[in-house]
Amino acid sequence: MTSASRTLWEEGDEPGYQVAALAVALLLTATTVDLLLGARLGLLFDLVFVTVCAAAALRVRPADFFTVGVLPPLAMLVTVTLLAIAEPGSIAHEQDGVVQATVSGLSRHAIALVIGYLLCLGVLAVRNQAQAKRSGSPAPRRSTSG
Repeated sequence: MTSASRTLWEEGDEPGYQVAALAVALLLTATTVDLLLGARLGLLFDLVFVTVCAAAALRVRPADFFTVGVLPPLAMLVTVTLLAIAEPGSIAHEQDGVVQATVSGLSRHAIALVIGYLLCLGVLAVRNQAQAKRSGSPAPRRSTSG
């Protein structure tokens, strides 16, 4: 292995909007498949959600880390809200309104959301460190003085 070869952490080079669009498409596909297999959104969706969060963080180019960094909670919110509008019984009680069904759906999938989000942010942090190490400069730090 030569020093010029790229590591897993340096491989991502896709634009953020493409990664986000693919992630949402995959999540909506997983939602559809999960609902075809059962009446409620379940473990299949949660596993795909966590996997998509990690994969998105690995595929995005460094300039678009922010886009993928905010993607997991927004993607979960969009998915659950769409279900709350179209099929509230899949994430909550059938008679629940949109807001209540959305809150219930988010709470039922909170563990997947937290794991997926932490995994995504962790991968982005490691990639940021690897990029800084490769370029020979220290990772950018936020100044606390004003």
